Amino acid sequence: MSKSVTVLVVGAGSRGSIYADWIRHMGKRAKVVAVAEPRDDRRELFVRQNQVPARNVFRDWDAPLAQPGRVADAVIIAMPDPLHVEPACRYAERGYHILLEKPMGPTVEGCRQVASAVKQAGVMMAVGHVLRYAPYTRKLIELIRAGTIGRVLDVQHLEPVGYWHQAHSFVRGNWGKESRSSFMLLSKSCHDLDWLAYVIGSHPRKVSSFGTLSHFRPENAPAGSADRCLDCPVEPTCPWSAKRIYFGMFRKGLRGWPLDVLTTDLTRKGIAKALREGPYGQCAYRCDNDVVDHQVVGIEFEQGQTATFSMIGFSKANQFRQTRIFGTRGEIFTDGKRIEVYDFVTEKTKVYKVAGLEGSQQHAGGDQALTEAFLGAIADNDPSRIVTGAEETLATHLAVFAAEQSRKEGRTITIE
Repeated sequence: MSKSVTVLVVGAGSRGSIYADWIRHMGKRAKVVAVAEPRDDRRELFVRQNQVPARNVFRDWDAPLAQPGRVADAVIIAMPDPLHVEPACRYAERGYHILLEKPMGPTVEGCRQVASAVKQAGVMMAVGHVLRYAPYTRKLIELIRAGTIGRVLDVQHLEPVGYWHQAHSFVRGNWGKESRSSFMLLSKSCHDLDWLAYVIGSHPRKVSSFGTLSHFRPENAPAGSADRCLDCPVEPTCPWSAKRIYFGMFRKGLRGWPLDVLTTDLTRKGIAKALREGPYGQCAYRCDNDVVDHQVVGIEFEQGQTATFSMIGFSKANQFRQTRIFGTRGEIFTDGKRIEVYDFVTEKTKVYKVAGLEGSQQHAGGDQALTEAFLGAIADNDPSRIVTGAEETLATHLAVFAAEQSRKEGRTITIE
């Protein structure tokens, strides 16, 4: 990177803070110089962690836009899903380069507005589809494009969300109700459908999808259970016990995600207060959630390839995505840490271990790699480093919206 890039973070929650952490990791190559965050505790913690000067500390997302000039070279927009469109358009118009957390927006029209604003402004945008940047993806693309397994014809891709992650984020948490965020496939798995298009090298043409909210419903609550886990007599035998999940993490020494989503007071007393008063201590069967807890998507691509994607909330925790890729000369299996290539001619398997994680396990190193690619593109004026631009993201987002339409209407959808 030829120059140091200054960054404004809009939204100092979990994702905004993770990107800021990686910017600090970059040393002199980049620096967070401003923040906009309405929650006092989150804003004050972020300011301390990143040493943001008082003149650049704002409550509202649009307050930096009222300044006479740009407060930074780039902006990271990590606000709740429904609030992405207007900030992205406004900051693009002001000439900020943008890292926009997925999804682009909660509607097709909103996504089109963002893509149009970025194009008209001539700024660089990277959408937070971190999987494209992960080291294992780069190696996978290298092998596929080299013809290692011939022409790719089919991909089977599994996202095992993890049982406590499902309960934490998509039942009790910010993404449990569609009206608060967006539907499950968009909020959680839009970068999986994007990743499939990237790996296959073609855009989706037709989609069909099935999925429901099957388990996390009031009628499935155990007999005798209470509204909150701290008061519940059946809590010791419940897989979704907030008491066991969060205090268990605390006892193991964890002080980051997901505990830092519950509270900024990362003490036993602070966590207990959050479970007593906040949403994360509620019975998982008695929340206001309405997003699906399992879903499958079948995809046909423009060049005839096919793929299946499965999102499941009922799986062992801390697993990464698992993918099988079938070609005309071999097949590949990958779990984000290793890539196994089986050759039909030699009938042998070659294993590649993925290098370059540098201790980062967040999205198999994708968070770090995206941050560095985005800021490097700005520093060197090299947009080619960004592989999740607005137009490409719009194309794969259309497949996500079509899949949800298919799920609700019970029919195959052709993507225009």
